[in-house]
Amino acid sequence: MSGKEGRGLQRALEPRAALSSVTPFRVMSVMQRAAELEQEGRHIVHLEVGEPDFSTAQPILDAGKAALDAGLTQYTAATGLAALRERISERYRREHGVDIAPHRILITPGASGGLLLLAHLLVGRDEGVLIPDPAYPCVRNFIRLRDAQPQLVPVCREQDFQPSVEDLARHRTAATRGVWLASPNNPTGTILDRESLERLSSWTRSEGLHLLVDEIYHGLHFVDDLPSVLEVDNDAFVVNSFSKYFGMTGWRLGWIVVPDAFVETATTLAQNMYISAPALAQYAALAAFEPATDAILAARRDEYRRRRDYVVQALADIGFVLPREIAGAFYVYADCSRFTDDSEAFCRRLLEEHGVAMTPGTDFGEAGARTMLRLSFTTSMEELALAMARLREALADT
Repeated sequence: MSGKEGRGLQRALEPRAALSSVTPFRVMSVMQRAAELEQEGRHIVHLEVGEPDFSTAQPILDAGKAALDAGLTQYTAATGLAALRERISERYRREHGVDIAPHRILITPGASGGLLLLAHLLVGRDEGVLIPDPAYPCVRNFIRLRDAQPQLVPVCREQDFQPSVEDLARHRTAATRGVWLASPNNPTGTILDRESLERLSSWTRSEGLHLLVDEIYHGLHFVDDLPSVLEVDNDAFVVNSFSKYFGMTGWRLGWIVVPDAFVETATTLAQNMYISAPALAQYAALAAFEPATDAILAARRDEYRRRRDYVVQALADIGFVLPREIAGAFYVYADCSRFTDDSEAFCRRLLEEHGVAMTPGTDFGEAGARTMLRLSFTTSMEELALAMARLREALADT
């Protein structure tokens, strides 16, 4: 092979430029290291991962087993089972008072599959999307994979880590095509109330931008009124999931809602990107909306509320600064500046020396991230109490 051919082959085998900007999902690295320590015989308290510690509710398990026994293992339509889309439509009608036609709902392989589809649907090369900082890390990476630019909008505790119209307007550029938000938010657990959603929707419409809201943690909320953006904007895009409230993480099932004008293109993308979401998961999820399942999930939400109250009080007593209200999800985004200015090293020390796994704020953005960390209260009260005791011991001399 000539030198010229060799250089050509080397260039052909080099990763695409956009891939170099994709950042690691640090929580997965923390999980891996925690697992290694457990294999060495260490007891690790897991506060790093956003996964319910409860197994999937029994009615859902039973429905999945029945589908398997019936041999329902073939592809479904790319948009998902018609019966499941109808159940989701009924849920929007019952919970939010909005009539979302089932054909606007697409079943996806997890919310991640939905976000990837929406990134391809809504974002093109060199375009920009306004995203709060901090936010779920994969969102900005999905946009980068489109050779587009995540336009980070710093938000702080005093504004409940949610952006105002004025914040968005300051960071908007000629390349901006949309706004992607989350309510409840990961990592902060804060929400967008009805008035905020109305203002944001009005602004995006007036500016000719699309609006997408991640509502993955709906159901896991601790306030009386958590509106869907679809209550104030019928043309908004929504991503949701069976993973969090419904406790179906490993089933890999989610859904998106798109406006009528985007249904055909979204369906074409689904056909090409993943053919269909897992059939067994879809048949199992039909039981997610049954009264017996509702009762189980409501009781679990009450338990999360109890855990939240305990962890918030314990962390405040230790000296962490917390959001004014954790209104949803199962996270605490804590300011650890009293103890460190390097949250990655701080989390690493707590894991290695004290057996407590947490996620550094640098996983979620740039704004103040080196003095922030995220804790998930998805483990038992006994484990949470042990984690708080270990934190107190670790910080006693700080």
